[in-house]
Formats: sequence, structure tokens, C-alpha cells
Amino acid sequence: MTEAEAKNLLIDEDTFLTCGVHIGTKQKSKDMEPYVYKVRDDGLRILNVNLTSEKITEASNFLKDYEPKDVLVVSARQYGWKPAKKFADACGFTCIAGRFTPGRLTNPEMRFFIEPKIIVLTDPAADAQAFREAVNISIPVIAMCDSNNLTTDIDIVVPGNNKGRRSLALIYWLMAREILRIKGELPADGELEETIDDFEAPLI
Repeated sequence: MTEAEAKNLLIDEDTFLTCGVHIGTKQKSKDMEPYVYKVRDDGLRILNVNLTSEKITEASNFLKDYEPKDVLVVSARQYGWKPAKKFADACGFTCIAGRFTPGRLTNPEMRFFIEPKIIVLTDPAADAQAFREAVNISIPVIAMCDSNNLTTDIDIVVPGNNKGRRSLALIYWLMAREILRIKGELPADGELEETIDDFEAPLI
């Protein structure tokens, strides 16, 4: 990584690496090829953290223009529950962690029916039901995508390890910090009161 690239990262490269944000899967989709930096000897895809950082910034800039009540964050994946909730709490968004009941976005007769204007997915494969419904009602989709994800119908891809506890904690923590900085709720170099550790899910 060049010095200029390192300066543009939202957090130092070591933190990205120690949190495992760059560790992809052995499977890769053609969609995610542009985000893969290299293939390790053991076959694992290594994701480009420069692009992760850029895309977190892009997603944060996109989300800042929405009323918090109109943003829905979803995580079926258990290691995403806590960071998704912490992210939603920090920014005033709605969060559905755990099972996503079919019809939440498409059936107005449902008791817990909601009408978001944008959705954030922890993993478009694990969150397939919410993803389908978001596409059905034509709202923008931001999704964390690993090297094996398909990206059709995703408006902003945030490349990163969407299965690891520490990785999900860092991505959601950075996105919360960026949104609050962009909106002026934190100083330009301000930090969240809660740390990356506070965002991290407990071991199952």
C-alpha cells in the first residue's frame, strides 16, 4: 500500500487487518472480482481494504441524506446482531436482528409492517428474504459483501468479511462514526463513545 493510500484509509491498515476485514472465502463470484486484492496460497481470497474504506465512506454519504426512521438495518447472521444494533442505535436507525419475518416490507396487513426508504444488509445471502422484499419495493440496498456474494440489485457494495465477529464490529463501527461525522454530530476527527470492542458480538 502506498503512503497516499494509507492516508486515505478511515482507520490504520493494521486495524483492518487484525480485525480480519480482508479475509474472504475460498469461493469467489465474478461480481466480487474487482474487490479481490489477491488469492492466498490456501485459496482464501484477500479483499482490498482500500476499497472497503472507500465504500464505507460512500455508503455513509449516501445514508446521511435519509431521515433516520427511514433506514432499516438487517442481520440474520448471529455475529452481526450486536454490531448491527449498535450501529442502528448510534444513528437512530431501525434494526431487525435475527429472523426476518416474510412480509415485513411488503404486507401492510402485518402487525410489524414497516416502510423503510433504504436498507442495509449484513450479508445479502443470509439476509435473502429482506433483500428480495427491498428489491420488490424498489428501495436502495447497501450490503456488506464477501468474495462469494452476488451483487446484482445492490446499489452500494461494501467489500469485507461479513462472517467474522471482529470484522463486522469494525465495519459497522466505522460506518456509524462516518455518518455522525458527516452529519456534524461528531467533530471531523471525533470518535464514538463506544469502541470497536463494544460493537463486537459475543462468541457463540
